[in-house]
Amino acid sequence: MAENHYENPPLTISKIGIIGAGVSGIAAAKQLYHHNPVVFEASDSIGGVWRTCAYNSTKLQSAPKDYEFSDFPWPNRDDPSFPTHVEIVDYLESYAKHFDVLKFVKFNSKVMELRFVGQQGTTELGGNGGAFGSPLPGHPVWQIAVQTNGSQNLQWYAFEFVVVCIGKYGDIPKIPSFPHNKGPEMFQGEVLHSIDYCKLDKDAASQLLKGKKVAVIGYKKSAIDLAVECAEANHGPEGQPCTMVVRTLHWTVPHYSVWGLPFFLFYSTRASQFLHEKPNQSFLRTMLCYLLSPLRRGVSKFIESYLLWKLPLRKYGLKPDHPFEEDYASCQMAIMPENFFTEADKGNIVFKRSSNWWFWKEGIEFDDNTKMKADVVILATGYDGKKKLKTILPDPFRSLIEYHPSGIMPLYRGTIHPLIPNIAFVGYIESVANLHTSELRSMWLARYVDEKFKLPSAENMLEQIYKEMEVSRRITRFYKRHCISTFSINHGDDICEEMGWNSWRKRSWFAEAFSPYGSQDYRLKN
Repeated sequence: MAENHYENPPLTISKIGIIGAGVSGIAAAKQLYHHNPVVFEASDSIGGVWRTCAYNSTKLQSAPKDYEFSDFPWPNRDDPSFPTHVEIVDYLESYAKHFDVLKFVKFNSKVMELRFVGQQGTTELGGNGGAFGSPLPGHPVWQIAVQTNGSQNLQWYAFEFVVVCIGKYGDIPKIPSFPHNKGPEMFQGEVLHSIDYCKLDKDAASQLLKGKKVAVIGYKKSAIDLAVECAEANHGPEGQPCTMVVRTLHWTVPHYSVWGLPFFLFYSTRASQFLHEKPNQSFLRTMLCYLLSPLRRGVSKFIESYLLWKLPLRKYGLKPDHPFEEDYASCQMAIMPENFFTEADKGNIVFKRSSNWWFWKEGIEFDDNTKMKADVVILATGYDGKKKLKTILPDPFRSLIEYHPSGIMPLYRGTIHPLIPNIAFVGYIESVANLHTSELRSMWLARYVDEKFKLPSAENMLEQIYKEMEVSRRITRFYKRHCISTFSINHGDDICEEMGWNSWRKRSWFAEAFSPYGSQDYRLKN
């Protein structure tokens, strides 16, 4: 955390400060427009990870209509192809310009420190915390230190309410730990994290990979995309295969169709989500979930059968041991690039399963006593989003970021930490469509800030959060993620009811039961 050089720093005072101008930050700024928020963006443009953490080949994992703001549809929203990261940034910039949000953004302004100057106290997690006071009490509650254009001098701002939108991805890489004398320092080649690879232009990335023995560590979306880029760079007689080192397998899908049926029928309608447990369900609903559990497992098996037929998962030893629904329930389902297995069939992508590995002089050594030579090792091992928050938050709030043992950040409605006053976190809850998830919670947040409704007591908010965590723990082994994909419509219902909206958003009971829910269903109607 940055050290403050002033006992009483000069302040610029405003009502609301927003940290980050990615998808969530822009959504929050638009909904809080009438408060003239100040938005701090560390880079020179909006777009967040779509701008700073995208590969040359990175695309959205859905069609445009499934990733759009409720009041700003894509011009080509019925195009089934997936937009590129460049097209997504263009869409976000068009949105920000259309709603005149850019005037609030201070670019090249990196937040270094938050200081709490309010009066409310906190309690330990799980305690009987009292209800929050007014979100806009009329006096500053937080001070923010900002570094502008890399200057060593910090400029201080004071706000009544702060919205944190720096997200879980980018900035701070998650680096594996290694035994003594078996880390990257032992390796003669080049080691980098995917965040470093993102910063390379197309020519530099190709030069890094071409003709090199490359190992990609990981098997989630970023690792899969990276392996394809590596394989394409190594076409030709001097090309070398790319090795994916896989620790944990996850189900991947080739497209959003299963045996000719649209994928949304299985998880994104009220009827399909009725099969899944949700927080606060009645005893009758609990019994129905139990009785219908064979059907729920059957849906998962039905999808798995298609994936095993469509993709050569068994051929390459990539069939997960867990059910498909566990990956979906933890927001870990990834779309497989069309040419991924084509490259694997050519021998340009090979796979190595290993629970543990470490470096040796010429490459990587595995726990089965085998070794692999490598010139370049790329760690597609994710990011430490909580560490980003802990870097800027003061004590005692820093210690409240994670709920142990799950490590999940406890957020009511995916937005408010019950024990940290006058601050909101947008973009920290996951679902199938994260843009829609952030926008809906920004709508809810704006109405809370305007005191259209009051929050429950901290104790009741914590109870609701724990119920959501327990649902996740019971339905997936990968529960250490705040993912609401199997009860996202119910989550939206609760938000609508608190805002005073009708929670059923469709025009007919048939559409309500069997059509998917998306951002257009929440377009300012009540």
